[in-house]
Amino acid sequence: MSVVLCNGRVLDADDCGSAAGSALHALASRNYGHFTSMQVRGGAVRGLDLHLRRLREATRDLFATELDDQRVLDGLRRGLDAAATADCSARVTICAAAFDFRDPLRAVEVDVIVSISAPAEPEPEPEPRRVKSFHHERALPHVKHVGTFPLFHFARAARGAGFDDALFVTHDGRLSEGSVWNLGLWDGRQVTWPLAPALRGTSEQLLQAGLDALGVAQARREVRLEELAGFRAGFACNSRGVWPLAGVDEMAWPPAPDLAELLAQALARHPWQPV
Repeated sequence: MSVVLCNGRVLDADDCGSAAGSALHALASRNYGHFTSMQVRGGAVRGLDLHLRRLREATRDLFATELDDQRVLDGLRRGLDAAATADCSARVTICAAAFDFRDPLRAVEVDVIVSISAPAEPEPEPEPRRVKSFHHERALPHVKHVGTFPLFHFARAARGAGFDDALFVTHDGRLSEGSVWNLGLWDGRQVTWPLAPALRGTSEQLLQAGLDALGVAQARREVRLEELAGFRAGFACNSRGVWPLAGVDEMAWPPAPDLAELLAQALARHPWQPV
């Protein structure tokens, strides 16, 4: 399953010289834009309103213009129709074929690229993952921009060192986020969300609201690497799901099935929103 649309039009091999092809060329050659990724089930998305808000806010930040939600929704609907499915992974990328770095303040019309691929099904009982810490701070961390090179590079470096993924630490020692996920910590009573410049994910926000509804205590504070041994467990979350962490660097955590059940309940508090 693989379908790509630009401004609502399905792309094919004849589109290299078209306006849609120009938008893709601009994205590939200038690497300036932003995106959001989501799981679609039954034609609905959990946290769709959060994804739309992310796209609107990032469009203002990068292009100083407004993005109409309807353009995004129309693109998603046409993508589902073209792929003849209601279950998929979807990515919406916002770029601008007319953007020129030599005149970056010139107002431009943005392009909406929607890509549809096979759904990413979460594992029923995901294997705990060991992560390796790296000092790294993303540029413009609050925007889910297309500058993903360092994220994948550090994830690859972690794999090469015998770990499963990368966890980032700021220059002054604060935990921020994983390569493509947010970090949560559990002490047996309270969930702590490390406070540092990072992309605040849609799943993180859904979990926070769900835990609030369940009456579970939460804290948002600065956490340093040396504090991790004081927590009972850690977990990672993104649009593909939630999974436990087995440890960070040489520090290990035992399984915490009670935490996994609690997080599942928190996510289940949110209905899937139709596209």
